[in-house]
Amino acid sequence: MKIINVGLVQQANTADMKENMANLARNIGECAAKGARLIALQELHNSLYFCQTEETGMFDLAETIPGPSTDFYSRLAAEHGVVLVCSLFERRAPGLYHNTAVVFDRDGSMAGKYRKMHIPDDPAYYEKFYFTPGDLGFQPIQTSLGRIGVLVCWDQWYPEAARLMALRGAELLVYPTAIGWESSDTNEEKLRQLDAWRIAQRAHAVANGLPVIAVNRVGHEPDPSGQTNGIHFWGNSFVAGPQGELLAQAGEEAPENIVVELDMERSENVRRWWPFLRDRRIEEYEGLTKRFID
Repeated sequence: MKIINVGLVQQANTADMKENMANLARNIGECAAKGARLIALQELHNSLYFCQTEETGMFDLAETIPGPSTDFYSRLAAEHGVVLVCSLFERRAPGLYHNTAVVFDRDGSMAGKYRKMHIPDDPAYYEKFYFTPGDLGFQPIQTSLGRIGVLVCWDQWYPEAARLMALRGAELLVYPTAIGWESSDTNEEKLRQLDAWRIAQRAHAVANGLPVIAVNRVGHEPDPSGQTNGIHFWGNSFVAGPQGELLAQAGEEAPENIVVELDMERSENVRRWWPFLRDRRIEEYEGLTKRFID
């Protein structure tokens, strides 16, 4: 059987980028020591989640790809012999920035990148101010461990994104994420939001017969403007199997590293039992390319 041990690094960040990256390096090493051969990091893991406000000075956090951060994570991937999924603030050109996932193979080479396609614009998540929508499409990234469909945070709500990755041969889906609660939400509303987040991604696993890895940040990050009470990132990073079954899940309050075994042959069997791809009525789906059907 084809077995892959996957590691998830759920981290609480500070304003000190060097400290964050040192913590990430240590956590990557811990996952690798426990047998992980594919390790996924959370969205925009080098810094605090800066999109709570619209501030032009935050563009100074962006880097070219390749650049200093890709050099750093490339060395870690090679040192530990792991496939590493990173999430960086990309400076493509002056005035042109992306929220970009970069995948490194076990020899430290850059296997590929994905630019976040769906960009939110909500209170405390002002990402349209910072990020240009991705233009690389929904293309899986070929690695020595297989074809990885990397999507980023807001992408996780869109079944079309997961489906296109699956149709192009992705063997698993990875979602680096930064999502949490505003303190004014009621406990009931918080639970509804968290459940919806888990259900949506587990549904992608079921609909496509693929494992899903969702890795979120954790901890409270204040709003620099003082307009809100900041975001409490809810953690709950998890791995789901191809029938949506939860294989592992972190807590919602503390940093945590998870390593879980994935049997990649199970996807083949699940797709034989539940042949959703066979039964798709592709000739009837034209309306999916329209904004709305009146």
